Amino acid sequence: MHLHPTGQFNNDARPYRHFTVRPLAAAMGAEIVGVDLRTVQDAAFGELQDALYHHKMIYVRDQMLTHSDQEAFSQRWGQFAEDAYTSGIAGHPNVHPLIKEADDPSTMVFGSGWHTDSPFLPKPPSLTILYAVEVPPWGGDTIWANSALAYASLSDTYRKILSKLQVHFSLRDVLRSAQSAVKPSDSPIGKLAATRALHDLPEHLQRKIEGSVHPLVRVHPVTGERALYVDDTYAVGIAGMTLEESAPLLKFITEHLTQPAFTCRLRWAAGTLAMWDNRLCVHQAFNDYAGHRRELYRTTMAGEVPQSIA
Repeated sequence: MHLHPTGQFNNDARPYRHFTVRPLAAAMGAEIVGVDLRTVQDAAFGELQDALYHHKMIYVRDQMLTHSDQEAFSQRWGQFAEDAYTSGIAGHPNVHPLIKEADDPSTMVFGSGWHTDSPFLPKPPSLTILYAVEVPPWGGDTIWANSALAYASLSDTYRKILSKLQVHFSLRDVLRSAQSAVKPSDSPIGKLAATRALHDLPEHLQRKIEGSVHPLVRVHPVTGERALYVDDTYAVGIAGMTLEESAPLLKFITEHLTQPAFTCRLRWAAGTLAMWDNRLCVHQAFNDYAGHRRELYRTTMAGEVPQSIA
């Protein structure tokens, strides 16, 4: 670990009229207490927005949501994003199942590895909303890292260097890993694994492998914060550099970003809804609950073309 929580860390709770906030860690994350997401009024919703942008990830326990409830709450944040992996569930095309069965022996789980959601798309999703229906008795946690705080912790000279760089994001390495490590199934990763039997990949996968190029440092369209936009799952190079030149740079940045001081970790429970801003943090899930079932449902909200520092 390079850093410990210091004065740079400002995850203090702000005073809100409609609910209470309990910060999860020094770097980011907070629990929202005293709200029913099915009946949030406009004033409380405005406070939720402020809390999300401040804490980067927020979560609410003990919610009783149907798929329609999750869709309705999600729509209040904007338009739904293209989902890069699944086509949703019957009657609810924007609600995407993330299910790992107890007898699934796969050594790779959906969401493993540090990542921001679908950065290989021209307009990556802005927000992700994840609702837990069934969780294992232990394991299956999710961990996030604050990419705005990680950027702010770099030296002025290094930030200036990074401000001119662009990252090439691609589905390429995830597809390769899934094809070699995962049993074909109806799960998002299982469907990728099934493509190893195809002679030619479908166009939608070819497009995601070709990927997109985005600024390594992006500016948040609402708060104006600057944050590192990079991960070690989808980032395959830096535009204009050879692989040999970009590899050590990407290695340093991702290791800096994901050091423990910048993180928070959530222990899921049935009825928990968590949401986070992909423009301000990265996250990963753990495959540490073999023999147990995990069932969550995801919605993602449309984002914009990432903007660099002017």
